[in-house]
Amino acid sequence: MNALSLAGVSVRLADVDVLTGVDLDLDARTVAVVGDNGSGKSTLARVIAGLVRPTSGTARVLGLDVAAGAADLRRRVAAVFSNPDAQIVMPTVAEDVAFSLRSARLDRRERDARVAASLDRFGLTELAAHPAHELSGGQKQLLALAGAFVRAPELVVADEPTAFLDGRNSARVADHLFRGTHRMVLVTHDMTLVRRCDAAVRIERGRVAQVGDADDIAATHEASWRC
Repeated sequence: MNALSLAGVSVRLADVDVLTGVDLDLDARTVAVVGDNGSGKSTLARVIAGLVRPTSGTARVLGLDVAAGAADLRRRVAAVFSNPDAQIVMPTVAEDVAFSLRSARLDRRERDARVAASLDRFGLTELAAHPAHELSGGQKQLLALAGAFVRAPELVVADEPTAFLDGRNSARVADHLFRGTHRMVLVTHDMTLVRRCDAAVRIERGRVAQVGDADDIAATHEASWRC
């Protein structure tokens, strides 16, 4: 079975049909999701991450049903969003990364070692004791990544992770996201990032309009801007 397998997935939120009859069957390591604002791409990402249950249809991610196996799925999947402030919950940088391991039942030595390694990976070691909410925007997104990757997820679902960053920080965050062997579903308006992916999905009005080669879909989506 492919890593992403959705059949007839629909999602209705607050009396609005956000997704309708979505079918996907993909095993690419990195998958971009593109579409206009309000197209349903973020809801699709949340379904894949196990954060939103389909109203109808079936969705299996990493072999797990997103409804029946949501708890197991969330242990294997990490989500990163555009606004890192929504993900920062602890007072200091190190404490916030450690919070991501709260369900892992590690002894203190292993937990501290994993936190230290994640801080080092994302260049945050010197900020370990710094108040998390006083970081710059770029540093906060790096902290969100550190909290996600400290869990060693099999799949990272990133929903516009560079949306509010300047060019330098966008590049840093993107490079971290693409580095490694984990799978990734990336929602983005940045066609440069789309072209770095192995495959892409284009969403229009809650439906899948196109699935395939990332370069081809980026080109189609860019052409739609000129219509």
